[in-house]
Amino acid sequence: MKIHEYQAKQILSQYGVQIPRGEVADTPPQAREIAQKIGPNVVLKAQIHAGGRGKGGGIKLANDPQEVEKLAQEMIGMTLVTHQTGPEGKLVRRILVEEALDVAQELYLGIVIDRAKESPVVMTSSEGGVEIEKVAAESPALIFKEYINPATGFLGFQSRKLAFKLGLEGDTFKQAVNFILSLYKAFQATDASLAEINPLIITKEGNVLALDAKMNFDDNALLRHPDIKDMRDLDEEDPLEVEAAKFNLNYIKLDGNVGCMVNGAGLAMATMDIIMHSGGMPANFLDVGGGVSEESVKNAFKILVSDKDVKAALINIFGGIVRCDLVANGIVKAAKELGLKVPMVVRLEGTNVDLGKNILEESGLDFFPASSMKEAAEKVVPLTAQ
Repeated sequence: MKIHEYQAKQILSQYGVQIPRGEVADTPPQAREIAQKIGPNVVLKAQIHAGGRGKGGGIKLANDPQEVEKLAQEMIGMTLVTHQTGPEGKLVRRILVEEALDVAQELYLGIVIDRAKESPVVMTSSEGGVEIEKVAAESPALIFKEYINPATGFLGFQSRKLAFKLGLEGDTFKQAVNFILSLYKAFQATDASLAEINPLIITKEGNVLALDAKMNFDDNALLRHPDIKDMRDLDEEDPLEVEAAKFNLNYIKLDGNVGCMVNGAGLAMATMDIIMHSGGMPANFLDVGGGVSEESVKNAFKILVSDKDVKAALINIFGGIVRCDLVANGIVKAAKELGLKVPMVVRLEGTNVDLGKNILEESGLDFFPASSMKEAAEKVVPLTAQ
């Protein structure tokens, strides 16, 4: 789960991470009131779940409350387009009004889970304020890493080592050491999957603060953090992904035009691979799970055909625990009730497969049957052009 910058800063400040003074505003008058408290010089930052806001006009400086209200009027309600939002952009519903600081240096600090190492890793870089992926690609030697042993936790010498590699000295060095330790404390305590400060700034007075903040959380741990779960902003998520979650379906929107409905994450990945191998592009990842029922198939089907980008669909089901006839009944009922809007290739294999195929054949609906994944992919890709 993702949250907004202002929410991440609220969480981090509870663990001792130093942040600029600021408050969130939903209206221009609110923004003016906040500026009157913390001004005169403030920064207005659009709150959306995407990076690159500055280049898209989502971060602006103001020198007095009147200018703040004027800029807030322009920003709240605007559609902000960045390299991460896609061309459709995101609607700005609120802004963070924050004190402007004299920045002497911009650094990078982040914590993620390294799946290959099976441990968290703390990363720092002297190249802050830009995408860390760009730094990794162009100047990998400027990224410093410390892997954390889950049994011992993040140790003080590791934090000092990272601060030293950033070239910090004196009181600024001490602040940075405590800052890094505090960030890891927040990361661990909240079951985060990502905690990123970019940029981490050094002010002209030598103070260390989080000018920006980004946090993602492990969905499976949210039951332990109801306060964080309440921060979820459904307006920032794909409507179909939100709808799928209501029915315990695993759905992720992608950029292609071939809809995919499968049971099992491994089969889903293989299905997407073979679609691409056949010259197509998947429009989604939709896993109905191992305990699929007629009702879950119906709900999945509804989500699949609701995607305007889907020009053809591939239903690829392996009947292990689930029976193919049950899946076939769900497909037929959903297609009749919702209307078969796009050509659909169906490949069934496993328990009661013959019975399932008979149900599809006798339905009177125009399905395209396939006996193998290769055949299914080769059938569905040309159908997207019709």
